[in-house]
Amino acid sequence: MDGIIILDKESGVFSRTAGWRVAKMFGEKKFGHIGTLDPMASGVLPIAIGNATKMIPFIEEFCENKKTYLFGLKFGIDTDSLDITGKTIQTNDIVPNEDAIITACKKIAKTHEQIPPKFSAVHVNGKRAYELARGGVDIEMKPRPVNIYELEFTGKKGEEYNFRVCCSRGTYVRSLVRDIANLCGAIATTTYIRRTETNGFNIKNSVKLDFLENLVNNGGNADKYLLAPDCALGDIPVINLDDKKTELYKNGGFIETDACGGFVRVYCDKTFIGMGHVKDGKLHPKRTL
Repeated sequence: MDGIIILDKESGVFSRTAGWRVAKMFGEKKFGHIGTLDPMASGVLPIAIGNATKMIPFIEEFCENKKTYLFGLKFGIDTDSLDITGKTIQTNDIVPNEDAIITACKKIAKTHEQIPPKFSAVHVNGKRAYELARGGVDIEMKPRPVNIYELEFTGKKGEEYNFRVCCSRGTYVRSLVRDIANLCGAIATTTYIRRTETNGFNIKNSVKLDFLENLVNNGGNADKYLLAPDCALGDIPVINLDDKKTELYKNGGFIETDACGGFVRVYCDKTFIGMGHVKDGKLHPKRTL
């Protein structure tokens, strides 16, 4: 079974655990997720299984890398993980007014250099930052540029302030919460994160893990939720091969072509057979299914 499931991950589940559970349903051992969600975060997490895992690098490189999140924060509390699941570092009674919050959002949306959380998957001296942080190692996280295309305050409910952000890959919502608070002269921690879009995959097309497992456990067919491996590669040009050239291509041979240079999707009839690269009038195999 080769394909992609657009999962709506629940809060409290690790991304890799979610991927393993999806693969198990379809009898596959090989799986990967397109992007990662923190355990406390919920929302869109595309899971590739089988040979569709070979397409993950191409989806991440060539598909729109914008991501959209809904998130909340609570002022007056700071935690080591920058979210509500972490250890409280300090508290105070400072709660900024809404004008200050809106001004902070506008400033961040113009240009932003972000310091990732210490509890993150960023590599520091060859190790994951969260591994060092959990081990009590004091690490310095270096700032890096990210693109914040939109950041809006959407209102409050009780003590929780809600936001929507459209951003580039590599953006940490928990760091955004810290930065919003800093610009308001306050402290805050993240109360929830929900991703609604990533790499062109949208929450409206997603399915929950519990629903899939209940379906399979009761003898239902989950295949209709499994998308084709090429489902997210629509903007990459296409080359069609006949049966003879397809055999040569699958065996690593180069195929003469008058197609423009660059990466292409390769098909035999209407069957997707992989990704290739055209250079100097020849199609070179890169990933075959």
